[in-house]
Amino acid sequence: MIEINQLQKNFGEKKAVDIEKYSIYQGDMLGLVGNNGAGKTTLFRLILDLLQADLGNVTINDIDVSKNEDWKQFTGAFIDDGFLIDYLTPEEYFYFIGKMYGLKKEEVDERLLPFERFMSNEVLGQKKFIRNFSAGNKQKIGIISAMLHHPQLLILDEPFNFLDPSSQSIIKHLLRKYNEDHHATVIISSHNLNHTVDVCPRIALMENGVIIRDIQNENNSAEKELEDYFNVRVEEEIEEEKMEMTVQETAIQEVPVQETPVQETIVQPEEKEEQA
Repeated sequence: MIEINQLQKNFGEKKAVDIEKYSIYQGDMLGLVGNNGAGKTTLFRLILDLLQADLGNVTINDIDVSKNEDWKQFTGAFIDDGFLIDYLTPEEYFYFIGKMYGLKKEEVDERLLPFERFMSNEVLGQKKFIRNFSAGNKQKIGIISAMLHHPQLLILDEPFNFLDPSSQSIIKHLLRKYNEDHHATVIISSHNLNHTVDVCPRIALMENGVIIRDIQNENNSAEKELEDYFNVRVEEEIEEEKMEMTVQETAIQEVPVQETPVQETIVQPEEKEEQA
């Protein structure tokens, strides 16, 4: 499905993505995890040809994404609010997306039915523009629009952000069912390890732009490995901070204290009072 080859992207001196080779197969449900700055969103933008790679390439079904746009017909994605047309109502936006993929209004309405619980009577029929919705409902609109045309490749960046616990539970169920029903490749990123482990049978761990581990997650078996990894990272960062503080304190103690010269004060004798 997706082949990543010698892929590099730099921002100044920072190497945001550096992946020699990585394969994602048809029907995979892959979770991409890592700390802030690990390169997850940058990788998604490279896969979707929203960024130009400095080196290497990405192919989807043997199509180089930077040279041919045929992959867009079977790909759906939601990265952030920039994907939305915020001066439309949700209905207008869904119909617009449907029209792009040759769907009639009746077909769009039918495909929205499985999302009724997810929308929770807060999206459709509100008679307001997308820009006036809460962050959580914008997130719902973006996720639904990405899935509306039943893409064979679905990419969602932090899909659980801004959602209440009920909506998080519903979207996890919807993503699993979508993957099973359509044998679609689903790739999500998330800071929430529990959600990722619950949903994804395969997990890629990124650090400093590199995929350092490819974990098979059977019956949530990856949870302990990921928790151990991130706990170790936290402990390492704490130790590094302690060492830096120690070095700084030592440097301060070693700075020689210069004595301030004492200036001699000359006291003038009081003038005698004039004799009357």
